[in-house]
Amino acid sequence: MHPKLRPMLEKRAQMTREGGVDWAMGELLAIGSLLGEGTGVRLAGQDSRRGTFAQRHAVLIDRVTGEEWTPLQKFATGDARFWVYDSLLSEYAAMGFEYGYSVERPDALVMWEAQFGDFAGGAQTIIDEFISSSQQKWAQRSSVVLLLPHGYEGQGPDHSSARIERFLQLCAEENMTVAMPSTPASHFHLLRRQAYARPRRPLVVFTPKSMLRLKAAASPVSDFTTGGFQTVLGDDPSKVDAASVDRVLLCSGKVAYDLLAERDRRGDRRTAVVRLEQLYPLDARGLGEVLSAFPSSAELVWVQEEPANQGAWPFLGYALAEALADRSVRRVSRKASASPATGTSKAHQAEQKALVAEALDR
Repeated sequence: MHPKLRPMLEKRAQMTREGGVDWAMGELLAIGSLLGEGTGVRLAGQDSRRGTFAQRHAVLIDRVTGEEWTPLQKFATGDARFWVYDSLLSEYAAMGFEYGYSVERPDALVMWEAQFGDFAGGAQTIIDEFISSSQQKWAQRSSVVLLLPHGYEGQGPDHSSARIERFLQLCAEENMTVAMPSTPASHFHLLRRQAYARPRRPLVVFTPKSMLRLKAAASPVSDFTTGGFQTVLGDDPSKVDAASVDRVLLCSGKVAYDLLAERDRRGDRRTAVVRLEQLYPLDARGLGEVLSAFPSSAELVWVQEEPANQGAWPFLGYALAEALADRSVRRVSRKASASPATGTSKAHQAEQKALVAEALDR
């Protein structure tokens, strides 16, 4: 193998014993566990074997002979196989093929990955005509998974947003699942649930970028060996004084870690951070149970990195109002914008700092 990859593989072995499992390893554990149970897994995308952010390395290549090795194949049982491909540079053709493959292979977990989440727009016809509506139109079932890297790190308007708002606008009658897991273990359990969920329906996952290597987002081994996918994640009881909480920040994805870091820096024990791991179907009961740990008088605030007219808010603005009939929810976000994100890193950093401060300031 390339000498630069050896430390990464050694670190992965260490993770399984000492914890601190990162996103890529959590995902590979999900795939390996499914293969060991006889469920085939297929993953295709424009740079999926290595991973767009050099995080996955599902296929290792001998740098002298060019011979390829896919380690996870070793765990496959029965007829299960792990198919992982770098596809051609066409979202429309590649996503369409994976959709059709998932229809014909109900026994496999079939995933299509965008190089950046924004690029799924090149396959909008497939999303509109098939993924979101085929069950209602033709009673055609698919469990295809879309992995869409999403997150505001100052990379500009074409590498920030997977257009959460567009997918949520298409959601109705539980036609698909839309999720934004915030930990590797959450992603692990989500993929495993998708492989076995019946009736089958598509899954859209907004996956991270910078969070791939964020130590605060790593998971202990016990989170993989116990429990299952949680649609809502409550706050760490040791970080807040539940009885005195007067503000609850609701959010999804990377912004949670920005909020948690700044809250802890301030020593604020009256602000709780609650993460929605699944945006649709919205788990109203699960959210209510988590919120019941805090006073009913606490202010509820939805915090998102995306502009006000984008992200989850256009959908959650009314969905949360229905789920929490007697409580109002205030929004904190970037101002409404025609562009998904600013084009300069300095402007991004200023916006992000102001956003986090607005969410926590009293």
